[in-house]
Amino acid sequence: MNSPNKRRLAAEPVSELTTNRLSVYLRCLSQLESDGVETISSQALAEQFHLNAAQIRKDLAYFGEFGVRGVGYYVKDLKRNLRQILGLDRKLRVAVMGAGNLGLALADYPGFRREGFEIVTMFDVADAKIGDQSRSGVPIHDLKDLKKVVRKEHIDIAVIAVPAESAQQVLDQVVAAGIKAVLNFSPGSLKVPADVKIKGVDLTVSLESLSFYLAQDSDAQK
Repeated sequence: MNSPNKRRLAAEPVSELTTNRLSVYLRCLSQLESDGVETISSQALAEQFHLNAAQIRKDLAYFGEFGVRGVGYYVKDLKRNLRQILGLDRKLRVAVMGAGNLGLALADYPGFRREGFEIVTMFDVADAKIGDQSRSGVPIHDLKDLKKVVRKEHIDIAVIAVPAESAQQVLDQVVAAGIKAVLNFSPGSLKVPADVKIKGVDLTVSLESLSFYLAQDSDAQK
């Protein structure tokens, strides 16, 4: 560790695993800051949150030198730098595709706004829902107006929360509207152009993984 907070762009492509770990580090730093911790070493950070100290140092080294020899990392400064690296130092505007139970729950989740993600609009095809709004006041628009609303509201990210059979068609419309980042909650594999980034959250797969864990635990106790 040399001088603090010398942030730079990564000199080589950074893997998604690395960016995922940066998000974990950010959560840990937020917890430390709320606990009143001002400085911490990579070793102490690793021990407190069950991480790998060498991996922390390697991941941060992609972007610069953030520590001070003999002191460690300044929690507040490192948190700010990680938010900048992850692009969270600006508000990101999000549209939810689908105003069903999942879509409405996502639109009303307050944690997104705290982290810089603002759910500004929803889309659906059901006449009974169009023109209505979520409990927190997010308006529901007709999917036919997607392009116009995306342009007007400057949408950065789309969240797909529609039935599986409709997901690819809706995603195609999202891409056609110019959105380059998509979070997909619909099961199955969806196709996007090379210049569009899609991340999937398959709740069924996660539950099946937990089921496997329970089954293994049950077998071990027999």
